[in-house]
Amino acid sequence: MTTSGAPAPASPPIRASEALQKKLAKIGLHSEADLLVHLPLRYEDETRITPINRSFGNEPVQVEVVVQSNEIQFRPRRQMIVRAADDSGEITLRFFSFYPSQQAALSEGSRIRAFGEVRGGFFGAEMVHPRFRKVGDDEPLPSELTPIYPTTAGLANSALQKLIGKALAVGDLSETLPEELRQRLKLPGLARSLRFLHTPPPGTDLDTLHARNHPAWRRVKFDEVLAQQLSLRRAYLARREQGAPVLVARDDLGARLLDQLPFGLTGAQLRAMAEIADDLAQPYPMQRLLQGDVGAGKTIVAALAACQAISAGWQAAFMAPTEILAEQHYLKLKDWLEPLGVRVAWLSGSLKTKAKREQLAATAAEAQLVVGTHALIQDGVDFAKLGLAIVDEQHRFGVAQRLALRKKGDNPHQLMMSATPIPRTLAMSYFADLDVTVLDELPPGRTPIKTRLIADNRRDDVVGFVRKHVEEGRQVYWVCPLIEESEALQLQTAQETYDFLFGQFSRLTVGLVHGRLKADEKQAVMAAFAAGEIDVLVATTVIEVGVDVPNASLMVIEHAERFGLSQLHQLRGRVGRGKYESSCILIYAGPLGEIARQRLKIIFENTDGFEIARQDLQIRGPGEFVGARQSGVPLLRYADLEMDADLVEMAREVAEEMLTEHLDLSEQHLKRWLGSREELLKS
Repeated sequence: MTTSGAPAPASPPIRASEALQKKLAKIGLHSEADLLVHLPLRYEDETRITPINRSFGNEPVQVEVVVQSNEIQFRPRRQMIVRAADDSGEITLRFFSFYPSQQAALSEGSRIRAFGEVRGGFFGAEMVHPRFRKVGDDEPLPSELTPIYPTTAGLANSALQKLIGKALAVGDLSETLPEELRQRLKLPGLARSLRFLHTPPPGTDLDTLHARNHPAWRRVKFDEVLAQQLSLRRAYLARREQGAPVLVARDDLGARLLDQLPFGLTGAQLRAMAEIADDLAQPYPMQRLLQGDVGAGKTIVAALAACQAISAGWQAAFMAPTEILAEQHYLKLKDWLEPLGVRVAWLSGSLKTKAKREQLAATAAEAQLVVGTHALIQDGVDFAKLGLAIVDEQHRFGVAQRLALRKKGDNPHQLMMSATPIPRTLAMSYFADLDVTVLDELPPGRTPIKTRLIADNRRDDVVGFVRKHVEEGRQVYWVCPLIEESEALQLQTAQETYDFLFGQFSRLTVGLVHGRLKADEKQAVMAAFAAGEIDVLVATTVIEVGVDVPNASLMVIEHAERFGLSQLHQLRGRVGRGKYESSCILIYAGPLGEIARQRLKIIFENTDGFEIARQDLQIRGPGEFVGARQSGVPLLRYADLEMDADLVEMAREVAEEMLTEHLDLSEQHLKRWLGSREELLKS
C-alpha cells in the first residue's frame, strides 16, 4: 500500500526560446508532461512514395518529384504555379498564399516530397497547397506515421514533433496505475501507449487510429477520465473535512407545510427529501444537485429543505438567476410558508431604497427565508445565521457567485437545482464532486404536450390556431429570439411580432415582455398575464424557466431552428401545467442546416428531458452543459462520454481505490494530466 501523499515533483518546463514558449502556452503546453499528453488530431502516411500516375483518389498521398518550373500568376488571382515530375508523369502544385522562402525552396531543379490530395486540374494531376519539404537524392523515408497535432498560429507541426520527440526520449513516462490494477482493467502500459500514439509504425490501420478505439487510445482516455475523477473526488472529500451547521428539525414545520398543500408528493420527491434531510443533519456541508425535468416538482423539495433549516434555528437563502423567476419563487414560497409563521424576505436589484433597507435589515435579523437574485451576494447583504443556500438553475451561476453566497454564512449547506436534465455519463464525470439526486417522476395531472413543426410560410395557419385557442378561454405564449432588428440574421423580432399580432387580434389583449424592460415593467406584464388579463404574451427567452401559468396551454416559438434543444424543451414546459390539452408550435425558416434539422427532429419525437439531453450531448458535446459551473474542471480532450461511458464507470471506482490505497500515485497522475489546473477545483 502506498499512502504517503507527498506532493509529486513538478514536471520540468519546456526548454525553448521565450517566443516559442509563449506560442506553446497558448495551447496549454508549459512542461514536458504537457507535451507527452498532447496527442495527435490525426495522422498522415509519409512512409511511402506514390507514383504520380497512381496518385488519384480520395486519400492524401506523398509524391517525390523534381521541380520543372515555378512562376507567379496574377490572374484570376495571385498564385504560385509549380510544375514538377517523376518517372511516371507530371503534376502541378498550386499555392494561393506563400512566402519568398517557399518560392526559393521550390526553384527549378529542386527535389521535393509533397503531401496532399491529388485531383484532376486544367493541366492534369494537381495538388493545391500541399505540405512539402526539400530532400536529397535517396533520402530515407520516415519510419513511422506522421502525427498532426493541435497547434496555433506561428507554431509549425514539425516544431511540435521535435519537442514531443525530445520529451518522449527524456520525459517521465513512469506508470501511475499499480500493476495489479492495470492488469485487472486489461489496459496496456502508459509508456508503450504514448510512444505508439506519437509514433505509430508503418502499416498501422489509420481508421482505427482516427476513430480512437485502438487499445493505446483506450489507455490514454482512461487516464484522462481518471484524472478528472480523482480531482473531483478529492475536492468532494476535502469539503467533508470542513465543518457545517447540523440542521436537525426541532418542530413539525415541514409536516405542517405538507398538510396544507393541495397535492401529495411523488415517490421521487419523497426519496429526494429523505436524502437531503440526511445531508442537512451531517456536520459537514451538503453539496447536492437536485435535477429533474420541467415540472418535476423541485421547488417544493427545496421548500421542505428550507423548513428543516428554519426548524433547526437557522436561515435559508434561495437564489435564482432572473428577476422574473426569483419573484415567482418568492411569491410561491411566501404563499406556502407565511401562513405557517415563517418570515420571508425579498431582495432584488429593482427594490427602491426604502424597501431595500427594510429587507436588508430583515435579512440581518428576523427573516428566516431570504429569496432573491444576484442581489443576495452583493456587499452590504448580511445574514443573521445562514445555514442553507439554495441555488436554482445552478448552471447560470459561475463559481465565484456560488462561493460568494456560501461566504455569507458559516460554511452553509448548498442545494443546487437544475431543470436542464444532465445525461448520466455527464453527471458521472463533470459533476462527480456533487451528490446528485434525480426527480424521475412527474406529478399526476401534467397534461401531455403536442409538438408541431410548421414552416414560416404557414404563419396564417398559426394565427388562426391562436385565435381559436384564445376564444376557448386559453392563453398563449409567442416566443421570439431577438428584440431588435438584425439584418444579418433576418430573424423575426419580438417587437415586430407584437406589432403584427396586435394588428391581427383587434379584440384580444396582446402583451410584450423582454429583457430590456425595467424590472417593475416586466413584473407588471407577467402579473397581468398570470391574472388572465393578457391573452397572448409575446416574449423573448426571459420566460424560459420558472413561469407557471396553468391557463396558458399554447406555446408558439418563432425561428425554432435558432434555439438549442435545452431551451426548446424548457420553453415547451411552460405549458401543460393545467388541466387543458396543450400544444407547442415550432415555426422554422428554411433551408435548415444539418444540426438545426437534427434538433427539431429530436424535440418533435421526444418529450423526456433526459433523452433529449442525451441526444443533445451527442450533438454539442459537454461544454455547453457544464457552462461556468466549475471553470477548474477541464473538458475532456480525448474521451467521449457517449462512446466511453464504460471508462467513466471504471474510473469512478478506481479513483476511490487510488485515493484510499495509492495516494502518491494519485498525486503523480494528477500532475501529469492536470498540472496547476487542479488548484481551480479547490475553491
